[in-house]
Amino acid sequence: MDWTEQPIFFVDFEGSTASGVLEYGVVTLLRGRVVETRTRLCRATGEVAARDSAVHGLRAAGLSSQAPFADEWGFFADLRERGPLAAHYAGVENALLKSVWPYPRSSPDFARPGERVIDWGPWVDSARLYAQLYPQFPSGQLQALVTACGLQTELDALAAEHCPADRRQYHAALYDALAGAVLLAALARDASLASLSVMQLLALSTLDPEKRAALTQDELF
Repeated sequence: MDWTEQPIFFVDFEGSTASGVLEYGVVTLLRGRVVETRTRLCRATGEVAARDSAVHGLRAAGLSSQAPFADEWGFFADLRERGPLAAHYAGVENALLKSVWPYPRSSPDFARPGERVIDWGPWVDSARLYAQLYPQFPSGQLQALVTACGLQTELDALAAEHCPADRRQYHAALYDALAGAVLLAALARDASLASLSVMQLLALSTLDPEKRAALTQDELF
C-alpha cells in the first residue's frame, strides 16, 4: 500500500521534560491532504523556564486552569493504533511522549505489515526525509524548509482554518504540526515518492544505516 493511503498523524509539542507538555498539535494527513486537526493547552507539571517561554509564549500561570497532558492517554494511544506518528526531528516528540507514557498499547508495526509492537515508533520524520531527498537545502530547520519549498502561503491558509487565532506562528504546536504536514504532503505530489510504501517511508526517516536495514531488507527505489 502506498504511504499516501495510510493515515499519518503529524505531532508537535511545546514544552520540555522539565515543564511537561504545555501544548500539543496533531494533524491527520491522508492522500496528501490535511483531513483533521486537534490541539489544546496543558497544565505545566514542572517549572517553565523563562528562556522557553520566550520561544513558545506559554507560561505556567496562564496554563494553571488547563487539564494536564496525561489526560490525553486514550487519544494518543488510539492514534498509534491507527497509523504511524510523524514529527520534524521526531526524537524530541518521541522523548516527550515517553516521559509521560513509556509505551503505548500493543499496536501495528507499520514497518512490518502483520506484526505488532509496543512502541511509539518507528516515526515518520520530515526532517530526515528532506535531508536525504533534498540535500541541496542548506538548513533542515522547519521554517527554513517551508520557505525554501515555497509552502509558506499554503501553511498560513491552513493555519487560518485550523489554528487558534493567537497561535498562528512558528513555535505554536498546531502551527508547527501543520508546517511538518505540509512538507510531508508536498512529497505526495512527486509520483516517484507518492508510490513509496509506508515501510519505505519509515526507512527513509532514519539516517542510521543499521536501523534502516532493520526496518527493511528491500531496495527503497
